Amino acid sequence: MAILSKEEAQAILKKALGFSKADECEVTLSGNTGGNIRYARNEVSTSGAEENTSLAVESRFGKRSGVATINEFDDASLEKVIRRSEEIARLAPESPEYVELLGPQQYITTKAHFDATAKIDPAYRADAAAKSIKAATDKGLTAAGFLEHYTNFTAKMNNKGLFAYHPSTVVDFSVTMRTEDGTGSGYVTQDFSDVSKLDTGKASGIAAQKAATSRNARALEPGKYTVILEPAASIDLLRNMFFNMDQRNAEEGRSFLSKAGGKTKIGEKLLDERITVYSDPTHPEVPTSPFAGDGRPQKKITWIDKGVVKNLYNTRFWAAKTGAASVPSPGNVIMEGGNQSLEDMIKNTKRGILVTRLWYIRSVDPQTLLYTGLTRDGTFYIENGKIMYPVKNFRFNESPVIMLNNLEALGKPQRINGSLIPPMKVRDFTFTSLSDAV
Repeated sequence: MAILSKEEAQAILKKALGFSKADECEVTLSGNTGGNIRYARNEVSTSGAEENTSLAVESRFGKRSGVATINEFDDASLEKVIRRSEEIARLAPESPEYVELLGPQQYITTKAHFDATAKIDPAYRADAAAKSIKAATDKGLTAAGFLEHYTNFTAKMNNKGLFAYHPSTVVDFSVTMRTEDGTGSGYVTQDFSDVSKLDTGKASGIAAQKAATSRNARALEPGKYTVILEPAASIDLLRNMFFNMDQRNAEEGRSFLSKAGGKTKIGEKLLDERITVYSDPTHPEVPTSPFAGDGRPQKKITWIDKGVVKNLYNTRFWAAKTGAASVPSPGNVIMEGGNQSLEDMIKNTKRGILVTRLWYIRSVDPQTLLYTGLTRDGTFYIENGKIMYPVKNFRFNESPVIMLNNLEALGKPQRINGSLIPPMKVRDFTFTSLSDAV
């Protein structure tokens, strides 16, 4: 019973709430079913399927709350989990940040469930892996990859009248290609709500090409370089910035958006004017849930408009305390880009470095968003509009805030990790040392 229809979920939630004796009670039912396949050294190593359905209950007496979970749904089990949450609530201390549960809400409709993805079976997974492995063997390379897919639903109901239901699907694929001598490496990752957009053979060809052309990398001196960052290279830095746009952190002085006296940088131009970032649960390329985890409705909202900080997200408690609008954290991130392809950006670069991927990223200074990490899986030197040769990997020290003020060009946005991010060309990107890893 991993995936329940709206009506089936609603029936279970109503029955569970019927056992409640608490002042407030909210019940969340969620389920997923999916599968995966993993391969290494051009052979499948594991393949599996999973499914799970669980119910979480939060009961409240005054400002005290308790949570209990269960994965059985007969009447006795539903009553048992309700009573357990009530027992925990009576023992819990009062919450200093209590806010009452939401009442009925209006949610927009989003299309995040696709039948083609929900119908993925072992035969599809095997064929997807075979196509990727063939892309490796055709070039004498070794592939290690992973494909996983899920069909999910979340349903929420409370005794204040709220009800929400949302189904979704996702397929996620990644592969690393290596040369036989171990000196070349390439990588690609793609994810979609609709599996019909995924071609593992074509995607793997990109990784294979990078691996084949990255053999015997040369060393360049560390320093500041113009870089072209593919979305897989910039996504983690950008998400670290976008998901640090919390109002409370900013007002309490713990954020890159903090100012003296408990003020924030809302309304200030912080980035290049070409930078506009928004979230939209209805976007056809990156659809997400129409409600946040606490039941607040999601809608299209602009976070950065032409470099100016426009909105911060918050909790319901902090919104009420400060009198600010109640804004949940985004379900996706969409960064506007330009019309250039990656090839166009390379052709328009006199001297620079193409970066396929960043990894092992760690925070150095939270208040400036300074991060350190390494390049990997295909780093190339560009001269006069052409990729000239592969270069050894670098360690970098950079802040996405600085990076987005040194912008030279933006390409066409691409989906990655559930968000839309363009490739970008940035000047004066700081590489601090070399790394011998491929």
